[in-house]
Amino acid sequence: MKSQNKNRFKAAMVVTAASALLVTSVVTTQASNPADAASAKTKNVILFIGDGMGTAQRDAIRLATVGEKGKLAMDAMPYLGLIHTSSTIPVTDSAASATAYASGVKTYNGAIGMDANKKSVKTIMEYAKDAGKSTGVVTTSQVTDATGAAFGAHVEDRSKQSDIALQLLTKSKIDVLLGGGEDFWYPAGEPGKFKDEPVEDPSEKSKGTQGNLITKAKQLGYSYVTNKTDMQKAKGGKLLGLFANEEMFQQKPEGEGDIYNPVVSLPEMTKKAIDTLAANKNGFFLMVEEEGTDEFAHQNNAKMTIKAGQELDKSVQVAKDFAKKNPDTLVLVLADHETGGFSIEEVNADDESGDGISKEDGPFAIANSKLNFVVDWTTSGHTAVDIPITAMGRNSELFTGVYENTEVFTKLMQSLGYKVK
Repeated sequence: MKSQNKNRFKAAMVVTAASALLVTSVVTTQASNPADAASAKTKNVILFIGDGMGTAQRDAIRLATVGEKGKLAMDAMPYLGLIHTSSTIPVTDSAASATAYASGVKTYNGAIGMDANKKSVKTIMEYAKDAGKSTGVVTTSQVTDATGAAFGAHVEDRSKQSDIALQLLTKSKIDVLLGGGEDFWYPAGEPGKFKDEPVEDPSEKSKGTQGNLITKAKQLGYSYVTNKTDMQKAKGGKLLGLFANEEMFQQKPEGEGDIYNPVVSLPEMTKKAIDTLAANKNGFFLMVEEEGTDEFAHQNNAKMTIKAGQELDKSVQVAKDFAKKNPDTLVLVLADHETGGFSIEEVNADDESGDGISKEDGPFAIANSKLNFVVDWTTSGHTAVDIPITAMGRNSELFTGVYENTEVFTKLMQSLGYKVK
């Protein structure tokens, strides 16, 4: 802010933001009448959630991957909207946000599939299952963590991950579950494929409270896999894959043991999930989450936040390729909230306002150019800023405009032709 260059840079960012809002309003006016838009029902839904991924994060991922003039797979979509992210308080957590998306209610932070009065609310995946569709959750977090859990479980506290696992198997009966979190499926003292107390994080160890849920899953007809080879070979319509003790990465400040190298990548899990679920002639509903965009932002680690976002974008391309061959498919990309107060700035040694982990990160190269940018942070927590949603495919025009997070559920129900019961 001390230089004219800084002022020009920030002015440009404001113009860019204003332009984005203008595009949103233009697209909104071009959309069909919502009453008519869902006349042809959506068969398949693939919903991507970049946890913690706000507009600035998407911009940084774009700059680092395809440059100023390029387009990410998640941005190269015909429809754009803007979502207010609050829970019952201005700053949401992932549990309340996912409950808003999955069930259409504002609730307290920490709630999974419960309204603000702790009453169970039916999820979009439960509606889809009732309609004969297959359902799936893919994530680089624990499959029982807040975002995935809210699409198929009902608990008052998101920390009850073994309870969530049991519900996913026996209540909502999610067909495909791929991600991390093995620790919550085995009782304490009974390690699974991934050993207790690994060097990378000695706090990780089996801690399940509902018995051996892997044995339970097998009894219920799930194929259980723990590596890429077995996942790719797995047959049948019910698949459980757990590929880490907890998250599929190590979220730490940059250079302090931070690792993003999942044993099975998010694009690989996404493709397997789609291939498995698409066998159902009635269609499917799949939620895919990248957790690294949130966890690394909590550590103010821009390098790994961007890397995780790049893997999310590759996964979106997998879904888009499927949707192009199956035009009755809806593909959505959004976030649950923004994390870190992430901002993109010019490289300027005179403008460093942070200390500790909140110091500027970078510089990062802008692809296809000789330019660079740095990332600055305002918090290691969540913020209340609006987040973008991009959409393509069947009934994607429903998702334009500026609206509350609960409206995502309403629009999904309309797209699928379901009525709230």
